Amino acid sequence: MKAVEITSYGAPDVLRLGERPDPMAGAGELLIRVAASGVNRPDVLQRTGNYPVPPGASDIPGLEVAGIIVSGDAQAMAQAGLKVGDRVCALVAGGGYAEVCVAPVGQCLPVPEGFSDVEAASLPETFFTVWSNVFDRARLQKGETLLIQGGSSGIGVTAIQIAKAMGATVIVTAGSDEKCAACLKIGADHAINYKTTDFAEEVKTLTAGKGVNVILDMVAGSYVAREIGCLAEDGRLVFIAVQGGTKAEFNAGLVLRKRLTITGSTLRPRPIEFKTAIAVALKEKVWPLLASGAIKPVIHGTFAAADAAKAHVLMESNQHIGKIVLTW
Repeated sequence: MKAVEITSYGAPDVLRLGERPDPMAGAGELLIRVAASGVNRPDVLQRTGNYPVPPGASDIPGLEVAGIIVSGDAQAMAQAGLKVGDRVCALVAGGGYAEVCVAPVGQCLPVPEGFSDVEAASLPETFFTVWSNVFDRARLQKGETLLIQGGSSGIGVTAIQIAKAMGATVIVTAGSDEKCAACLKIGADHAINYKTTDFAEEVKTLTAGKGVNVILDMVAGSYVAREIGCLAEDGRLVFIAVQGGTKAEFNAGLVLRKRLTITGSTLRPRPIEFKTAIAVALKEKVWPLLASGAIKPVIHGTFAAADAAKAHVLMESNQHIGKIVLTW
């Protein structure tokens, strides 16, 4: 099979299209003939040597794919209601930038009716991440307010739509007026250009001083102190990345007085059983919203797999709104 390989750690041009033996599906797994592969920030971190591959995972980058099942554990597939020839999208721990990819059966979901392979490949990584962190860990409820840092990212556009569908008010930050406008069009109630406005002060204004109930943060660093200041009582702050740095200084007294919860998680190294439980929840609660058109994938652009380096250049430029996808 053809696969995009990381020839050495470094800039995007270290990504090269090479040849690898086709993988084999083991117990509880299936094999997908890949039509499209999602591009995500962890892929960039892996390429630069800053995201070690979990034990047992492929060294080929790529955490989400869409395509057709070509073989697999028949019993496990039958139990999941899947069969050879079905179109699926899947969350994987690696190996997604390839023509053929192994996926745990429990981490596969049917392609929503009417969706293209590109649209389907844009779903798993962000939908699993948002559901696990915003709804499982941070327990966002109907009627609450969610602040999303980086609303125009793949994670952001997903979180906006799911949170709105679940009855929450959504405030986002983004780095330009164009990105703010895009977030509003997708469904955000308010969008703050963090380059021209202090998001913490604006959040206090928008919430009449009460603050937000949940913050989804991929920045950390210097943001943490301001985020704690604009959380409501019993608010929850959840980290999914640390693009702004791992160290933060904040007023711990506010955490005590407002009874705040500070948490976070990474998805890639979690066990299959954990990810399978997320898949079950998504299939029940979110996949019908995709099928009905209430939630729509936001695709910024597609690249041929041979041009994976160009896709990574775009990812690192932070100019994209929504998802970037490779096609085979």
